[in-house]
Amino acid sequence: MDRTSKKEKIICIGAGASGLFFALQRADEDHEVILLDSNAKVGRKMYISGKGRCNITNDCDVKTFINNIVTNPRFMYSAINAFKPSDTIAFFNEHGCPLKTERGGRVFPVSDKASDIIDTLFFECKRRGVRIVFEQKVKEVRKKDELFYVICEDKTYTCDKLVIATGGMSYASTGSTGDGYRFAESFGHRIVELRSALCPIKVKERIPHEMLKLTLRNVSLKVVSGKFKKEIFGDLEFLPGRITGPIVLSASSLINRMEDVGLSLDLKPALDEEKLDKRILREIEEAPNKDVQHLLSVLLPKQLISFFVENTKTETHVFLNSFPKKARRKLTEDLKRFPLTFDGLDDIDKGIVTSGGVSVREVDPKTFGSKLCEGLYFIGEVLDVDCLTGGFNMQCALSMAYSCAKNME
Repeated sequence: MDRTSKKEKIICIGAGASGLFFALQRADEDHEVILLDSNAKVGRKMYISGKGRCNITNDCDVKTFINNIVTNPRFMYSAINAFKPSDTIAFFNEHGCPLKTERGGRVFPVSDKASDIIDTLFFECKRRGVRIVFEQKVKEVRKKDELFYVICEDKTYTCDKLVIATGGMSYASTGSTGDGYRFAESFGHRIVELRSALCPIKVKERIPHEMLKLTLRNVSLKVVSGKFKKEIFGDLEFLPGRITGPIVLSASSLINRMEDVGLSLDLKPALDEEKLDKRILREIEEAPNKDVQHLLSVLLPKQLISFFVENTKTETHVFLNSFPKKARRKLTEDLKRFPLTFDGLDDIDKGIVTSGGVSVREVDPKTFGSKLCEGLYFIGEVLDVDCLTGGFNMQCALSMAYSCAKNME
């Protein structure tokens, strides 16, 4: 590094959402910002987020946002207030990437292309003079005297300040291989145990072929563990040996540090048990000479019926005119509390985000600077912060980046 240079040199490892946004916010005539990334393109993980559409934020107020942060919400209070979801929406709209808001406040580019979000960040970085170096696998980071040394496979970079924005352990194929945790540990930082988050939940029941990729719309997933109880409403899908979908992903983040978990589905959440029982009675009165199999075909998707029957031991060949009250009550209960057997969470690589990471107790919540090493900063998924699904994790990455860039000391 040229010590006569007036510019302060900052290296950010990782060109994902947080790295890109930090760089474009910090780069100016007084600061030289270099982004190092192991990939050949920026924002690799962003390309697959939101099923390729990139759910960039959630259009909600700060209080609602904080309530959707699962781990360390208070740590994020300052950053979210400094750069709110409304600020994210304004930024992209003003930079030629119009956004739209969908169900649940989820915000996407109008084009439905994640590449438009990434291109907006990339070209704004270039416009502001950020230097981006691709295919740079960082092997080690050190600090000697006042300088940081970032050692890559064929080159060593030096800088005054170092930002680690390497992501977590999820989707390793995008470059999130956990290197940031190793770098943090080398400076004495504690890593909170890593767990899957926003991932499918494994179940012990065999999912039949006809149910694969079946989507149940507007159902409720109930999760119980000791005194913890939560009911999440929305859509659910079936995979081999697993359940997934928005409500499952959210549930996984809430229970990823629990072991004895109970699962059940309310297949008719719009009706309480009394109203559901009356609905069943009406169906019986309208078709008394039909059997229980017919009744189930009215109440459930056809792909689900055999699975429901097998796991609730429902007698299907009984005529409705002789369907006893006790059996009818049991059917009502099974529809409201259809049991599934928890068998753990999917692998950490299958999670949308990683739970755990660099302990926030050792990081300043305003600057995101290390309390153990001056000039070292952490932003994004590498920190022990994770949220529910719906654009909250992406917004956290942007808010961290903004707060770090504007308050860096």
